[in-house]
Amino acid sequence: MRPPTIRDVAERAGVSKSLVSLVLRGSDQVRPEKRDAVLRAVRELGYRPNAAARSLSERRTRTVGVLLSDLRNPWSVDLLDGLNPLLHAHGLHMLLADARLNRRTGQHPADPLLDLRVDGLVVVGTLPDPAALGSVAERIPVVLAGSREPAPPGVDVVAGDDGRGAGLATGHLIGLGHRRIAHIAGYGVVGELRRRSFEETMRRHGLADRAPVEPGDMTEEGGYRATVRLLSRPERPTAVFAVNDITAIGVLSAAGEMGLRVPHDLSVVGYDNTSIARLRHVWLTTVDNTSHEIGRRAARCLLERMERLEGGGGAGRLDLTAPTLETRGSTASPPAH
Repeated sequence: MRPPTIRDVAERAGVSKSLVSLVLRGSDQVRPEKRDAVLRAVRELGYRPNAAARSLSERRTRTVGVLLSDLRNPWSVDLLDGLNPLLHAHGLHMLLADARLNRRTGQHPADPLLDLRVDGLVVVGTLPDPAALGSVAERIPVVLAGSREPAPPGVDVVAGDDGRGAGLATGHLIGLGHRRIAHIAGYGVVGELRRRSFEETMRRHGLADRAPVEPGDMTEEGGYRATVRLLSRPERPTAVFAVNDITAIGVLSAAGEMGLRVPHDLSVVGYDNTSIARLRHVWLTTVDNTSHEIGRRAARCLLERMERLEGGGGAGRLDLTAPTLETRGSTASPPAH
């Protein structure tokens, strides 16, 4: 049995094919009774528009490519949860791609999405070479979400205020009475901004000589190894500020294996307020990086560029969201001894 066509819908509703097309595009130029008749015919026949044919006629695919720098980080999920509803409300669908996989195959990370002729691109997280997006931005609108790397001309950046957030985390620990506070750092501009803010806050309180920084790779294993090194020092820290929640999970694991209780013996602060931080058995104090809001604003930026039919060219915007501190059960005053 052949699938129903737009002609079948028009005949069932008693209208022209062009009027059916107007209804399916959401036009407000159709009288309510005609719209109801068309929608009723669509339901009764089980009609589904031919997306490929519509793309050819409109020269648009109504899809947005979303390039993820790290599929394993739950922070990305929270951002997508803010990104998708606004795109969907404007009749757009997300196509996801893994930037790491594409790099391993020697492709430009965005190539698979460009091959599918997406109408716009959102890059979530930090790419090794964001400047390579310049050629993409000359063809379609591009927005960087959650990254603070230098962006090519015409590319908007939406991210959290990492310096402010790291200052909140460090100030919280100082306010609890901690004086030996360590930081497990990350990479890229985001990692640099958080590390620099940590050091400046410690210096401002006269604690620069009690602020060791261990390099990390923003993974649980990296957090574990860095914590073992920190806690093996003769004068171990009483608190650790981790560059993200995943790293903080590694901190908690290492502390537990070394016989330390959190927060009685060691306070731990993460960053991003991911779903992991909200698990009851973790209950991690962390900086809320407003991932959902970053996703929503990134969608808005992309839609504005798409409405102006603007790819590259013009100055890109930087839109920073204001982070907050979520205080939970992983921080407390330092041990009395």
